[in-house]
Amino acid sequence: MAFNPEKPYNDLPKLPPTIDLETPAVLKKAIRANRELAELKGKAGIIPNQGILINSLILQEAKASSEIENVITTNDKLYEAFSAGDKNYDPQTKEVLRYRQALWAGFNQLNERPLSTNLFIDIVQTIKQNESGIRNTPGTVIANPNTNKIIYWPPEGEELIRDLLGNLETFIYSDNDDLDPLIKMAVIHYQFEAIHPFDDGNGRTGRILNILYLVLEELLTLPVLYMSEYIINRKADYYKLLRKVTEEEDWESWILFMLEAIEKTAIETKSKIEAINNLLEETIEEAKARLPDRVYSKELIELLFEQPYCKIKFLVDKGIAQRQTAGDYLNELENIGILESKKSGREKLYLNTALYNLLSNEKY
Repeated sequence: MAFNPEKPYNDLPKLPPTIDLETPAVLKKAIRANRELAELKGKAGIIPNQGILINSLILQEAKASSEIENVITTNDKLYEAFSAGDKNYDPQTKEVLRYRQALWAGFNQLNERPLSTNLFIDIVQTIKQNESGIRNTPGTVIANPNTNKIIYWPPEGEELIRDLLGNLETFIYSDNDDLDPLIKMAVIHYQFEAIHPFDDGNGRTGRILNILYLVLEELLTLPVLYMSEYIINRKADYYKLLRKVTEEEDWESWILFMLEAIEKTAIETKSKIEAINNLLEETIEEAKARLPDRVYSKELIELLFEQPYCKIKFLVDKGIAQRQTAGDYLNELENIGILESKKSGREKLYLNTALYNLLSNEKY
């Protein structure tokens, strides 16, 4: 049955698609995307402390992915809230932090749990901080915000939605299709968004699924490929090409878009990892030259790169120093210009300004 935006798309075709997805253009693009992704996987290993990549880059992805859904916060507010652990932040900042929490929880559970409906529900419940499950009320539509014209009416009925998700799970783990995993990821992402299983949070859950799938396929060791910034900059194309799959079965344009997103994001992420590593090495040399011997340690400087803000508790938890001494160390680092302190509630935070500027592309 032809797609009709005025009716629920209960005839959403199951996977795999019946047309040939691996066109010459798609295969050519997939080769380039796979090459860049493989280089990124290798590049991620140059950072001595993997926490540096995990915290810094996941927070940037959390911010960008949430921004696509109009959940907006600032870099500084996000980093500060993450480090301070304070509950007194605005709801949008808290929601962005929960995206990071959901992504990290999903990554840590990959060895124990499949990419399944239950995991998707856990992810969206973490992001939204509620008990929402599969959509079971009719009337959920996606409309043009300016005209209110219905663009897409996703499938309705919890039983049907669960059946479609079950088919998606089968497709994820099928090894009978011989599809390139990056092409398969693009198909998975479309299908998840077309099923639209939740009342809210579908886009963010779908983008977490992208990353987890790449790790599952061992194309990445760490969840460090974040395409949300690429999508933000081409948001209109992203939604237009999703619709073209639905309305015209134009899989090629959609897959090419996603492969381009992987390729360009991998290149940019490699560059960012190199810049972080260079800055870390420069900061180690500067600290070694300018700090008193009793203060300097490589472990201390690496800790300053795990996230832009540091505080006394982080040094204590790492066993670098006791509380009073830890405060002295951070003050010494501020004295030589590596850190900059600010009050956050009742505690003092220390910002690695050079790292902040590098990650956020803005001056603090």
